[in-house]
Amino acid sequence: MEETREETPQDLRNLALKVAGLLEEAGQHALHDQLNPRNLAQPSTENADRGPRYKLEVDNKIMRFMSARIADIAHFDGFWTTRPAESRPGQRYWYIGKIDGVINYVRRMSEWTVTAALFEFGPDNEPKPIIGIVHAPALGLTYLAARGAGAVRIHKTAVGEKRDKVVPSMTSLLDGSVLSYGMSFIPSESQRALDVASSLAGRPADIKRVGPVSLDLCKVADGTYDAYFEPMLHVWDIAGIAAGTVVVWEAQGTLSRWDGERIHWRHDNDVVASNGLIIRELQHYLQQYPWLDSISQR
Repeated sequence: MEETREETPQDLRNLALKVAGLLEEAGQHALHDQLNPRNLAQPSTENADRGPRYKLEVDNKIMRFMSARIADIAHFDGFWTTRPAESRPGQRYWYIGKIDGVINYVRRMSEWTVTAALFEFGPDNEPKPIIGIVHAPALGLTYLAARGAGAVRIHKTAVGEKRDKVVPSMTSLLDGSVLSYGMSFIPSESQRALDVASSLAGRPADIKRVGPVSLDLCKVADGTYDAYFEPMLHVWDIAGIAAGTVVVWEAQGTLSRWDGERIHWRHDNDVVASNGLIIRELQHYLQQYPWLDSISQR
C-alpha cells in the first residue's frame, strides 16, 4: 500500500510559486488594459449615494483565466465565493481577487494589485488563509507567503530578478515611525480614519495614504511602513486582506482588528497591521474611535 506523504511548508511554497506565475500572467493582461488609451471603466449609478462604483471587464478576464488555469496545478475544494454554506475541516478554497486599488487602476496610477489566497478550514471549522500572493504588475513586485515557509518579495527589473526575504522594520516607538492608512470614499465610513490620522499628527515621522490594502499590508511586512490601519474594510476586500495577511504573518508582523480581536473572514473588518513593536502605542489611538454599529449594519 502506497504511503501518503505529509505536506511540508516547502510544498506550500512551491504551490504559491506556481500560482504566482499564473497571477503574474493575468497581471500583464491587466497592465496592458490599463495602458490602453481607451476608457477603462465608467462609474456605475447603482448605490450612487454610497459613492462611485467601477465595473471593469478586466476583472472578468482575470477570474476566467485564473479559474481555468489554477485547477490544472493542484487539488482544492472550490473557490471561496462559490463555496457551500458548510465546510469540513481540511477543505481548501482559493479566493482570486479582482483588481485591488480600482481607482488607482482607472486613474493609471501604479499602486494596484491582483491577489490570490488559499483558505483552509481548521479543526474548529473556521477558515484561515495559508497561502497569500500579492502581485503589483505596474511596480514589477510580487509578494508571496505560505504557512510555515516565510514570506518572499520578488522584484523584476530590466536587469533581472531579485528575491528577498520579507521582514518588518525594527522601529520600536511611534515617534519617528512611518504609518500608512486607508479609508473609504464613503464619508460616514472614512471619518474614523481621518480622526485617527488627525489625532496622530506630530507623532509619527510621516503618514502615507496610497493603498490598496493588499499592498499596504505587504509594505508593513517588508518594513516600508511600520504600521497600517484602515476602518470598515468590506467583505469584497477579503481577497486582498487575506493575501496580504499571510505575508504579514509569515514575516512575523502582527495583524488584527482595531480592538485586538482576530479578523473575521466572512464579515466587514477594521484592520491594523504592524511590525509588532509599536502596536500597543498605536492601539491607544485606534481605540479612541471604536467600531460604530450604525455603520457596520449598513
